[in-house]
Amino acid sequence: MSHLTQFLRLLKGYVRDRWKIQMGKKDLGVTEKNCSRGKNVQKCTNNVEYTQTSLEKNLFEERLKKTLQSWAKQRINGAFVINVKQLHWEIYDLLGNNVLKPEILEKLMCDLISSNDILPVQLYSRLTDFYERWCQGEFIDAIPEDNLPQQKMLQLRSEVSTHQTGCYGYEQSRTLTKNLNIGLRQIDISAGLNVMILLFELHRIAQQKGEWKEKISFSPSGFRDTDNFFTSKLLRVINYSDTVAIGNFSTVVGEFLKGGSFSDAYLGDANLTGVNLSNANLSNSFLGDANLTAANLSGANFSGANLGDVNFSGADLSGANLRNADLSGATLSGANLNGADFSGADLSYADLSSAKLKNGILERANLTNSLLIDADLTSANLSHGVFFGANLSDTKLEQVNLSYSDLCRADLSGANLQGSNLLGSNLSDSILFGANLHNAALLAADLSHSKFNGAFLSGANLKGAILLGADLSGVDMSQVILNEADLSGVLLYEANLSGADMRDANLFGSDLSYTNLNNANLSGSNLSGVIFNGANLSHSNLSYAILEDIDLREANLEAMTWNENQQWRSVRGLEKAVNIPNGLRVHLKLG
Repeated sequence: MSHLTQFLRLLKGYVRDRWKIQMGKKDLGVTEKNCSRGKNVQKCTNNVEYTQTSLEKNLFEERLKKTLQSWAKQRINGAFVINVKQLHWEIYDLLGNNVLKPEILEKLMCDLISSNDILPVQLYSRLTDFYERWCQGEFIDAIPEDNLPQQKMLQLRSEVSTHQTGCYGYEQSRTLTKNLNIGLRQIDISAGLNVMILLFELHRIAQQKGEWKEKISFSPSGFRDTDNFFTSKLLRVINYSDTVAIGNFSTVVGEFLKGGSFSDAYLGDANLTGVNLSNANLSNSFLGDANLTAANLSGANFSGANLGDVNFSGADLSGANLRNADLSGATLSGANLNGADFSGADLSYADLSSAKLKNGILERANLTNSLLIDADLTSANLSHGVFFGANLSDTKLEQVNLSYSDLCRADLSGANLQGSNLLGSNLSDSILFGANLHNAALLAADLSHSKFNGAFLSGANLKGAILLGADLSGVDMSQVILNEADLSGVLLYEANLSGADMRDANLFGSDLSYTNLNNANLSGSNLSGVIFNGANLSHSNLSYAILEDIDLREANLEAMTWNENQQWRSVRGLEKAVNIPNGLRVHLKLG
């Protein structure tokens, strides 16, 4: 540029700075008299700096508004008023050292479009062209005389040299100090990310307006089957952006990703900490090993996506669509997954400890060896799920649907399954220490060899269930339904089965020593080889039950119901039983 042009620009900058300072003094009521006497000097300095920042913000907003309008303007012949070369320079000049903020841009764009002060389709077309060129490194790799980032850098540094100390004696402002150190990459990255932000905003607004929906549709990696589609384009942008500071992309662009289109994108190992991808489309994308800690992913579409080993710790995935997604080995600890749909998803070896999954859908999901410690799955649908070897200790599972699920060898210690549906589920070899199964439905469930020490099964429905070899010692099973259940070889030592319905059940070889069977109904059941040593059978019903080789030593038979056709010949310990009904004594001719 000529010496005269440079001189005029420097003079303009000097006058502008002096004007801002004078405006600061006027608006805040600060007088030079107070400051010169040393009174509230720091306060005066802070007030002026705040006023300068506010004024700079307003000036930038106004400049941005007018510039966006000019970029989209066309002549009568259809040619743009601002040519391509000038457009590219203005982008770097305006956006190469600024950061667009949501609170500014969202209102500005809505106002521009609603007032018809801008041509959105034309603006989108021009910004998209710049974005594609920027992604290819066209501007930063240009020769010096055409290198726009370099020209902007030199301009910023020249402004620093003309800076004058303010009237209050404070040093160079933070902005100008930053300008002194800013390099080519920072300027190039800032311009590119800000253009991306503008494209995201145009996309977001256009998707809400039918007439622009087809013409304005932005995807950072492009769309499959189009010329500009490159699966890892966005990943390269993220990694390039983070070369100036770790997490730079997330900090600058993160809040503008909401509702974006990222389907089929490759984002393996991407750093997306804390970003806002709510309602975004990431279907069939690859995010293996990516970091999405504390991200807002509510309502996002991850269907069919590869999310293996992704870190979702503390993320918000409420209402998200993760159908058939691969989340094997993923970390979802402390995440908000309420209402999320994981149907058919692979969550094997995933960590969901302390996650919130209320009303979640995990139908036919694979959670083999997953961690769900202290997770909240209240009212979730887990039907036909695979939880083989999973750790669900202390998990909240009230009112869940676990029908036909595979929980073989799962750890459910301390889990709350009150009122849950476990119809036909496989709980064989599982650990249920201290679990709450009050009023749970376990019809036809397989609980073979499971351990229930300290569990609560009162009111549960285990009709037709298989409990072969299970340990139910000391368990509260009052009012439980066990008719037609298979309890062969079960340990029920000191269990509470008062009021239990055990009609037609198979208890062959089980140990019910000191068990409370008061008012229990065992009619028609197979009690062959059962040990009732010290059991309370008062008011119980044993009519039509098979009594071959049972042991009734010290058992309480008060008011027990029986029938005359039963075979008592092989019954052991009857002579040591207490409160034998008089009718039975007469029938058996006992003394």
